Amino acid sequence: MPARAVDYLVRAVAALGVRHVFGVGGANIEDFYDAVFDTDCDVTGVVAKHEFSAATMADGYARSTAGLGVVVATSGGGSMNLVAGLAESFASRVPVLALVGQAPTTLEGKGAFQDTSGLAGTFDAAKLYEPISYYCARVHDAAGLPGHLARAVAATRRGAPAVLLLPKDVQQAELDAVPDFRPMETVAGTADAGLDGVRDALRTARDTGKIVLLAGDQVARDDARAELLRLATVLDAAVGVAPDAKDVYDHDLPGYCGVAGSMGHAELVDAVRGAALCLLVGTRLPVTARTGLDEALGRVPVVSVGAEPPYPQALHVTSTDLAATLAALADHEVVAPTPRRVNRLTPLTVPAAAGPGLRYRDIVETLNGVLEPGTDVFADAGNTGAAVVHHLRQPQGGRFVVALGMGGMGYAFGAGIGSAFARRDLPGGGVRRTVVVAGDGAFFMHGMEIHTAIEYALPVTFVVCNNNAHAMCITREQLYYGDRYSFNRFHRTDIGAGVVAMFPELPAYSPRNIEELADAVRQCLANPGPSFVCIDCDPDEIPPFVPFLSVPRRHP
Repeated sequence: MPARAVDYLVRAVAALGVRHVFGVGGANIEDFYDAVFDTDCDVTGVVAKHEFSAATMADGYARSTAGLGVVVATSGGGSMNLVAGLAESFASRVPVLALVGQAPTTLEGKGAFQDTSGLAGTFDAAKLYEPISYYCARVHDAAGLPGHLARAVAATRRGAPAVLLLPKDVQQAELDAVPDFRPMETVAGTADAGLDGVRDALRTARDTGKIVLLAGDQVARDDARAELLRLATVLDAAVGVAPDAKDVYDHDLPGYCGVAGSMGHAELVDAVRGAALCLLVGTRLPVTARTGLDEALGRVPVVSVGAEPPYPQALHVTSTDLAATLAALADHEVVAPTPRRVNRLTPLTVPAAAGPGLRYRDIVETLNGVLEPGTDVFADAGNTGAAVVHHLRQPQGGRFVVALGMGGMGYAFGAGIGSAFARRDLPGGGVRRTVVVAGDGAFFMHGMEIHTAIEYALPVTFVVCNNNAHAMCITREQLYYGDRYSFNRFHRTDIGAGVVAMFPELPAYSPRNIEELADAVRQCLANPGPSFVCIDCDPDEIPPFVPFLSVPRRHP
């Protein structure tokens, strides 16, 4: 029986092991949802409240499965709304396949509603997506779809989005006698021959001093945590992590020296400064992960293994399979004979805050006391995110994600939901909790995605720190512009009460002190479905963020 192009796409998504696709409906993508309804494959179509959040759901889904995320959107404004989410996936090298509906080919360049073909003076969607994807193509006919899909999927396996623009009539067209999509075998790039130089550098360094490993989130994407631990053990190495990689090496393991960069720990800076060699593992070490380390890295040899070369000058070996690469390095080392010790980290000292509400560190330490092993934590960028990155002791076995590629506010709401879809069907039973931590600014942008969590009864707890402000912007106004004005203070809101009124069935709490906060979070974690906590904070509190702590305040 002939199948439509959209039927072929849905079966292909299932063949890729993707069980949930995320999007927002519309006329030029509705045939895809029709195919999802009709399929006998294990694929669920999830409709988000906004295309940005749909894209971040696919991003979070991909990060938690170490596989592919899929987002679908209609034409026009819907397709434009995808851009910020896909840009985050591109900057963070997350594999996401975007299937974007377009006006029918018969109407391209003829005044069609939401025409983005680039014809007759219309906007060209392909040119928009090309810079934020590894593959972007407009599918002009159904016969060309299998080839485009194969190339798009291959591109995502290099670690970034791919985009297929699908006119409505192409989606509806029949495909005769086309074999079902079969994923090509992934050829892992370990570049074993190139590791000889890395091995020589490690041996030389072991003879002269201490080695420091700086690990990034590619370790999580490649499921290489065990291999990282083994290499650190045989090298007797100190280990630091990039801000978006707190889950790749447990904080209570021997040799752990904390987080690198602008939200980092002094112990790691000291370790790099005194090292004989620094090995970068799966991180390009951008500024957020490099702040405070440039001088130290300039004085020691730097070696790198990972999908892409790092920003600092280094001897680099490309690897798209860090599990294999780290195992190959560890196999050539002799186990370090000395017992390894657990380091105690010194938190950054921040100015005392005198305003209303709870303090960032107290909030995060409360979470540290109640979060259970296996909990996944998604944090938004900003003052709240800085506190979480610096103070959170990531629960063992859980994922930690903070969007530092583009730093788009509201990312954590969609990404946490996408991850929860991926995690709740894991074998072994039980509820695996996802905790989203964000500020009120992020909530006002994309917090209504909690509606999606409620609709699907997902085990997600949303923790919103409400300081009635874009607080990081307030801090910048105070430090860099003399505190002469503020564009970033909001009219006071009671978010907790608002959420209760909107969603009466949602367990929601507005704790006023640390004891109430701890009790509220415990009740949330005991609830099998979604829950919500809103905490009042001080908009003038300076977070543990090195650039803010080292700059002299500009006076008016």
